[in-house]
Amino acid sequence: LRPCTTWVTIGRWSGTGAPCAARPRVPRRSSHSDEARTLAEDYLSSRGFSDGELSKIKGRYVQKFEPDVEKKVKPFLTWLSELGLTELEVRKAITCHPQAFRCRLEENSKPVVRWLKGLG
Repeated sequence: LRPCTTWVTIGRWSGTGAPCAARPRVPRRSSHSDEARTLAEDYLSSRGFSDGELSKIKGRYVQKFEPDVEKKVKPFLTWLSELGLTELEVRKAITCHPQAFRCRLEENSKPVVRWLKGLG
């Protein structure tokens, strides 16, 4: 999956200095430790995500982190596992890119991966 990192990074690289992947990440919003945990956070915690990973996910998610567990979270995590990612790789991918839960799996993510695989 190394090419995927390159594909994601290219779109955000200004061409000067280091690509975004090499720059330190700054959370987009502060973590809200005083808020009650959402169902999605509880589910991710049950799947082995640490409190630190959950904090990073909440900080990087543009909106309040409340994706539908049955319609978004479970199918996406299952699909990533079916692609051959280990549990650690799935956790890392979601921690780095929680916006993936906002994508439509059948309409966006799966066709893009099929197309990329077709490229070789």
